[in-house]
Amino acid sequence: MRNKIAVPLIVIGVLLMLIGIGQRTIWAPPSSVTATAPTQDQAAPLTVISSEVLTEHSEGVDLTVSAEGPFLMAVGRADDVDAWVGDASVLRIGVDADTLTAEHIDGTATVPNPAGSDLWVSEQDVDGELTFTWEAPAAGDWQILLATDGTAAAPADVSVTFANDDSTPFAIPLIVLGALIAVLGLALLFATGRGNSGRRASGSGPAAGPGSTTSLPAVKPAAPDAEKPAGKKPVAERPATAKPGTAGPSESDAPARDPKTGTAGTGSALRILPALRRRGPAAAFSTMLVAALAFGAAPAPALAALPLTAGPTAESDTEATPPVVLDSQLERILTEVATSVNTADAAKDSALLATRTGGAAASLRKASYATSAKVPESEAPEPVAAEPLRTDLIMGGTEFPRSVVAVTQGPDNEVPQALLLVQNSARENYKLMSAIKMLPGTTFPPRPAGDTGVEAAPADSAEGLAVSPQTAVEDLADALTKPDGENKDTFSTNTFAEAVTKFQSTVLSSPDNEFADITFKHTAVPGETGALRTADGGAIVFGYMDSSYTSVPREAGDSINLEGTVYQKLTGETNTEAGIDVKYGEGVMLYVPPAGSTDQIQVIGAVQELLSATLK
Repeated sequence: MRNKIAVPLIVIGVLLMLIGIGQRTIWAPPSSVTATAPTQDQAAPLTVISSEVLTEHSEGVDLTVSAEGPFLMAVGRADDVDAWVGDASVLRIGVDADTLTAEHIDGTATVPNPAGSDLWVSEQDVDGELTFTWEAPAAGDWQILLATDGTAAAPADVSVTFANDDSTPFAIPLIVLGALIAVLGLALLFATGRGNSGRRASGSGPAAGPGSTTSLPAVKPAAPDAEKPAGKKPVAERPATAKPGTAGPSESDAPARDPKTGTAGTGSALRILPALRRRGPAAAFSTMLVAALAFGAAPAPALAALPLTAGPTAESDTEATPPVVLDSQLERILTEVATSVNTADAAKDSALLATRTGGAAASLRKASYATSAKVPESEAPEPVAAEPLRTDLIMGGTEFPRSVVAVTQGPDNEVPQALLLVQNSARENYKLMSAIKMLPGTTFPPRPAGDTGVEAAPADSAEGLAVSPQTAVEDLADALTKPDGENKDTFSTNTFAEAVTKFQSTVLSSPDNEFADITFKHTAVPGETGALRTADGGAIVFGYMDSSYTSVPREAGDSINLEGTVYQKLTGETNTEAGIDVKYGEGVMLYVPPAGSTDQIQVIGAVQELLSATLK
């Protein structure tokens, strides 16, 4: 009966082990899966790979983009990419579980070439095909923009490879269960063999004399007690062992009796368990089982986890927004701005300023170029340096226009220079709107902790501030025009105001000007005011003022002497009986304290440039 059970058990156990091993080898699922975006009949100048494609699988993804020719691949924040795309026709690559989707959205058929946009954290020119591992530049949602030149069709052949769930949860249990069943079958088979051997060794038979042939009778099963002949013991209770030259069993071969109960000990025919400890088929199978379990426990090859990278968040403000540019972006933007401005300065060509300069910065430099054309010895504008970057203040959010303040000090800058960069729309690049020399003894307000963007402060709003940014610039203009007026105590002591008011006082009190009516006036230009909130609740304000200096003879026949002055070179006259108008441009940087503060407004930077001198 045991033979009938043992063999099937061994077969079942081996089959289960083979199935389990097969699940980890020949039937194992693939370690990675590749999904390809479906083809589209309609072409678009832009293709956008959505953030869901890049983040759907936490282990990371490998992307492959193919095209018949060269194309641009740019990486930007999801909101920035969407802002740049705008109403253009675009092919959007999305994901549905493990399948890529492609949606064509109608719109403008052509767009400007997106190459070189300041919105991109990185961009790469590709020819034909590119395979790369996605790594997020920082925390947040990112998208990839594909394009050729904005007119031709963008690449649409996109595939994504990601790690597959290649786990086989039933493989090891099957191997273990099969091994146990096979061991049990071998044990039963081995036990049956030992039992038959024991019974053959314990059977009684006639004495065999020397030279005689003895046949061992079959061992009969013990009869029930009711059928035993009186006075006789069952054969199985006292097995006989034939010795050479004797016909019956020896007393020394009888099983030992328990001294307390008087019962006999277990006979050799029942000793099964000790046989399993012997070096036989069961031990060999145990070695095979260990090897099988070791194989089952070995990890299957899988797609390596792709590192991500992620930027720090502000601990003090859960509503904080990331800055509109990363450090790498700001460095690239500053380099391009500085190169453009310094190239224009060297050539004194205002046309070269157009790509990267605007607002007050452009106005002052154009005036400087015009002045130097007539007065070569005039002082050149302060050079713009991209590095080293001393500190910065970067706007957060997704709205336009966007502002960034960078404080740099190059080898040709005696003092640090604050650069205000503004991006008016998604498809425009940052331009230098103001370049202000910091005044001696001043400090720039501290930036927020961590990589946190700051809010823009509306020029005409005083919410959270002592005064609105525009009011602060207007008050400074009034204080310079009327040094003893109502705003004389509005601002803390600063070298810019001291120098301006001293010059005005000297001109007015000079004996050379006793026959002239001289007036000074400073006027804030509203459209040039910009501000960013600081970490302490205040605001850093950039403003621009027109400064006029008018000198008119008091009486008929009197004249203004211009000989030997810069005004003679600009006007070409040595004197004037009608008078002269001189205009200066003044860029300023102020710090406005938060609402409720008793601190004065600070003038922390200023720059002044002669704009023109015209005769009346």
